[in-house]
Amino acid sequence: MKASQPVLVLNGPNLNMLGVREPSVYGTATLKDVEDLCRKTAEGFGLKTECRQSNSESELVSWIQAARGAYAAIIINAGAYSHTSVALLDALTLTEIPIVEVHISNIHAREEFRHNSYVSKIAKAVICGCGIDGYAYAMQTAAKLIEG
Repeated sequence: MKASQPVLVLNGPNLNMLGVREPSVYGTATLKDVEDLCRKTAEGFGLKTECRQSNSESELVSWIQAARGAYAAIIINAGAYSHTSVALLDALTLTEIPIVEVHISNIHAREEFRHNSYVSKIAKAVICGCGIDGYAYAMQTAAKLIEG
């Protein structure tokens, strides 16, 4: 793990619809706002970041597999895949880099099926219910984990 390596920020299905998708749950910020916040926060810690979003589980798995040795940490909001994807869990496990899970809403205050997250089983930290500010907290956490 090297501070010179970027932090990979991954967003899963439907997060490309932020700003229009259920604003009462997810707020009015867009995915671009999230990515701008991640970049600005990373710069404050002397880090670079790369942001990606996909609605495809297989694309997310491929990106995670490629992260091993190339990134210092992963911040991930896997969206609905958090609650269903053993494939994401397996891919995240093999990276051997710090994983920070983030959710805009409080998944524990929502439908029961959202209470379990496979990603949480490998994550060093889980941040939820803080709106998009959770991404800034996740970046701060990733910076501390990278520092050691």
